Amino acid sequence: MLKIGCHLSVSKGYEAMGKDALSIGANTFQFFTRNPRGSKAKEIDIEDVERLIKIMKENKFGKLIGHAPYTLNICSAEERTREFAREVIEEDLRRMENLPGNYYNFHPGSHLGQGIETGTDYIVNVLNKVLTSEQTTVVLLETMSGKGTEIGRTFEELKKIIDGVYLKEKIGVCLDTCHVYDSGYDIVNNLDDVLKEFDHTVGIEYLHAVHLNDSKNPFSSHKDRHENIGKGYIGLDAVEKIINHPWLYNLPFFLETPNDLKGHSEEIEIIKKLYRH
Repeated sequence: MLKIGCHLSVSKGYEAMGKDALSIGANTFQFFTRNPRGSKAKEIDIEDVERLIKIMKENKFGKLIGHAPYTLNICSAEERTREFAREVIEEDLRRMENLPGNYYNFHPGSHLGQGIETGTDYIVNVLNKVLTSEQTTVVLLETMSGKGTEIGRTFEELKKIIDGVYLKEKIGVCLDTCHVYDSGYDIVNNLDDVLKEFDHTVGIEYLHAVHLNDSKNPFSSHKDRHENIGKGYIGLDAVEKIINHPWLYNLPFFLETPNDLKGHSEEIEIIKKLYRH
């Protein structure tokens, strides 16, 4: 069964997100764990969370993604910035256990001129501090587009992070279609080869979710501007191949397109018609 959703606002509450998902034909969703441009997290209402869990069970939802705020940079040159990022991720992972067995996604960060090796060491150090054997949440590294000094623009960079993490069963990857296309992986013309390269480099078993986005920019542009499904440089034909690929079709897909609920509903309907499983 296709697992498809979009990004919803946690400010309305957990049950409300579940109802919004159902209203647009979704059976999963992604949400920011706190203000995406800040650090404040809304206090969790356990009863509200339990009502969402009930909706999920009754409607056979796929796994959810809690997304870390964009402002985190765990490989910053500033020690306090790294420590703050660690504190936020640690708290977020504790909060995610109220929704057991789901995903927590974050951008690996930018090394800001220190170099990829130094930045990678910082990322691994934080992950090894915050990951625990008791947690049920799997932390996902997001593939990045390669703007500036971002880490995670290549599969090799993601592999180096995973290699350094002790609890490998608690780490994985979320493939963002816009980002990988912008970073230089041609998922439009060579999807099979790209996925084979991922498998050879990282291991397909580490791929847990897909951010399904079109791109406003052409191939290998190293930018990060998402477009609505079928209206960018990736296009509907490639989207159809992605959602039906034998290595991907069972994964949850999350739209991060510049749309409102009505627009996401229309995109989800398009994707459902393209899905063949």
